[in-house]
Amino acid sequence: MWRRSRRRTRQSVVVVIELSVVTTMFRSAPYLLEFHRRVSGEAAKLTDDYEILFVNDGSPDESLAIALTLRETDSHVKVVDLSRNFGHHKAMMTGLRHAAGKRIFLIDCDLEEEPELLGRFDAVLAANPQADVVYGVQSARKGAWFERISGKLHYAILHALWDLQLPENVVVARLMTRRYVDNLIAHPESELVISGLWLSTGFSQLPVPIVKHDKGSSTYDLRRKSALMIRSITAFSDKPLVYIAYFGFAISALSVIYTVYLISRFLFFGRAPEGYTSLIVSVWLLGGMIIFSVGIVAIYLSVMFVEIKRRPLTVVREVYERENRDG
Repeated sequence: MWRRSRRRTRQSVVVVIELSVVTTMFRSAPYLLEFHRRVSGEAAKLTDDYEILFVNDGSPDESLAIALTLRETDSHVKVVDLSRNFGHHKAMMTGLRHAAGKRIFLIDCDLEEEPELLGRFDAVLAANPQADVVYGVQSARKGAWFERISGKLHYAILHALWDLQLPENVVVARLMTRRYVDNLIAHPESELVISGLWLSTGFSQLPVPIVKHDKGSSTYDLRRKSALMIRSITAFSDKPLVYIAYFGFAISALSVIYTVYLISRFLFFGRAPEGYTSLIVSVWLLGGMIIFSVGIVAIYLSVMFVEIKRRPLTVVREVYERENRDG
């Protein structure tokens, strides 16, 4: 039987258990009971020293009440209640910071990713002791045509702008070692993109093909996906700024060449510059590009503005866990 140990930090002594299951809740009430039943059964196959950590990301439905009811009947359940909705990525990072397991299984609770992946990932991790992460990748992207096309566009843009190569159709579900998670949660970003941090943290990571089910709706609408794309670019790439510099240099070079052409035509052929329409089009083109370029720089400045203030990632209203778990 695996034994519980203790991990000493600068501030306190933290109890370390064998396995933590971390999930977030936002409009998750219809799925929680089945998720708890299935993930509990899977965790119990591996060890009886585990915790299931529910992070309530300001869910407007009955998710918190259901999770607290589960806590009353299951000593393995722990609930972290955030003071408001901070967003999926921040809620996941908060959950990882509260997890005490030697191995941490991160998964969404909407059952699109099967809780039974825990046993499958654990077998892969046990067979590859050099690895620190086993994560799921969709064999074929789920969803309707819009989700599939927007997903392909998302990854195409990231592959063009990121130095990190994010696997296509990666999912949340992943099993991680303690040392990997300790380094992951050490990142101090306020406006974080957790998929990029998964990669930039490094260590040996193994992909496993999975099938992700489609529950028919998603909290990631077009606005949220667009905001995530912008954060992903500004958090891990400075290429847009470099491209602006290249574009400015190209426009300057073309302007010099065209100026030389006009002067030569006037000196040698006596033809003065003409063309009101081309002049207006040029002004509109350059004006639009200047505004666009300034907008990109402004986005980077806004990200810096948020990071410099060093506000906390999330605010925890309450942490609910059963006392005397060892007893």
